[in-house]
Amino acid sequence: MNPWDFIIANPVLNVLIALSHFLFGQFGLAIIALTIIVRLITWPLNNRQLKSTKALQDMQPKIQELQKKYGKNQQKLQQEMMKLYKEAGVNPLGCLWPMLIQFPIWIALYQAIMRALATTPENLLDLSHRLYSWDIVNQVIPLSSKFLWLDLGQPDPYWILAIIVGGTTWIQQKMSQAPAVDPRQESTNRIMTLMMPLMFGFLTLMFPSGLAIYWAVSNIIGIITQYFATGSWGYLKFRSPFPSKPAKGKQTSITEQR
Repeated sequence: MNPWDFIIANPVLNVLIALSHFLFGQFGLAIIALTIIVRLITWPLNNRQLKSTKALQDMQPKIQELQKKYGKNQQKLQQEMMKLYKEAGVNPLGCLWPMLIQFPIWIALYQAIMRALATTPENLLDLSHRLYSWDIVNQVIPLSSKFLWLDLGQPDPYWILAIIVGGTTWIQQKMSQAPAVDPRQESTNRIMTLMMPLMFGFLTLMFPSGLAIYWAVSNIIGIITQYFATGSWGYLKFRSPFPSKPAKGKQTSITEQR
């Protein structure tokens, strides 16, 4: 057995099947439960990221002052910005770590879904070699792939999960992405803010809907925890569709305008 299967893939597979046993045989609920467990395990890292995001928000007045002072000298501005980040103990790229750590979980979950929902004798034989000798694991096999309107081993035919995954990815990015100092970096950030949601939405149309459920639930949990941890929507700005009313006492009559 290779190290990947022994350390990550097989444990994820067996935990998913065991969770299905406790959740009425619903593999979809097991995926949601695993998402919550992963979020709890990675909470210290996510919490550190949220603190950095909050610190970046609080630093915006100082950042704007530096931009005004060194706006014509980009090299000096970058140096002063890095100095400011260092003094505040903030890593502007810290938001990438939780995503990087989840990549192995995504791969293992994809493999677990395809293996657990074995549909051929060959797949069932391969699955039997990967299961632990737990009674709760053996009792729930074979698993049902049906959950809500989904076949967990197939992409969502109605694109609902693709929209949810793409939308929540965009919201998370906007909440945590601080404005860049360099105009070129700001342009890159805007492109990434569009490309990442589109990419994940497109992948949702290609991968099993069970994996898309993990992405969607993980994003929603991330949005909720970030909102309550920072007390705001971060850098996500909502614009009211209604024009603001002028303050009382500031209105001028038609005769005064004349």
